[in-house]
Amino acid sequence: MHVALMILGFLWWWPLGLVMLGFIIMRRRRWRQFGAADGAMLDGNFGMQRWERKMARAQEKVDRVRGRMERYASAGGWFAPSTSGNDAFDEYRAETLKRLEDEQREFKGFLERLRVAKDRAEFDNFMADRRRRAEPEAPPASAVAQG
Repeated sequence: MHVALMILGFLWWWPLGLVMLGFIIMRRRRWRQFGAADGAMLDGNFGMQRWERKMARAQEKVDRVRGRMERYASAGGWFAPSTSGNDAFDEYRAETLKRLEDEQREFKGFLERLRVAKDRAEFDNFMADRRRRAEPEAPPASAVAQG
């Protein structure tokens, strides 16, 4: 239907056809951008979930590249020998890399605990609201004493 209107717009007055073409393009782009096909827009945390997916994909790519580098370095492939020729520097580099990997692991654990705590707080708030709505409102104490 939109395509037919666009063609008629071009035939009748070319700027109208361009407007319809722009409308069609923006509509499709917005549809894909917000993920309306999978119902993601209904969730309030759409932006955060999108960010987390992007970060997870980036981390997977980094891990994949790191694995390739380690394979080639151990096989003596593209990279120079794994030592710099200075034993003190090599030891320092190994310790620093190990420390950074440990810190990364700790940080990931911290983020996971933070996410769990946030989810728990949201769930507790939800349950508290639900209990408040489910409890019948008690009449005021003055009304009970008079009645």
